[in-house]
Amino acid sequence: MDPTSCKVHKLVADIAALSGGKVLLVRYKDVSKYDNQKGWFLPDDYLNFDEHPDGAPKRILKEQAGVSVDGARMSHIESFVGNGAWHLVFHYKVELPIAPPLALGGNVAEARWFPLDRLPPRKDVSHGGWAIDVLNTALGRAR
Repeated sequence: MDPTSCKVHKLVADIAALSGGKVLLVRYKDVSKYDNQKGWFLPDDYLNFDEHPDGAPKRILKEQAGVSVDGARMSHIESFVGNGAWHLVFHYKVELPIAPPLALGGNVAEARWFPLDRLPPRKDVSHGGWAIDVLNTALGRAR
């Protein structure tokens, strides 16, 4: 079953991969399943059919950035209605001892480690800077 075929529910996971004061952000080639947003994202994807949310961050980082991780922890869950569908977003984070080299997945146009104190401007981040808001919540920072 294609997870994008449901028009009522959207189950999504993303991952804040952190290392040495940096966070991994990606930009996608085909942005049709990302509301046609062309900015920076935390690596994310729809959950596959029958995939537990706890397994998604490991899959997402491997598929999109070539990064293998264990020990990702859920930061928080977000629920909202957008574009006519109920979205349930599972936000994860993981701290890596070193920022590994990146190998771009098929739909990733660019991936980059950004210093937490020099994130891209909100205008360059998808959905009005949403990844910055998610990251701030995951790190316990005020928005």
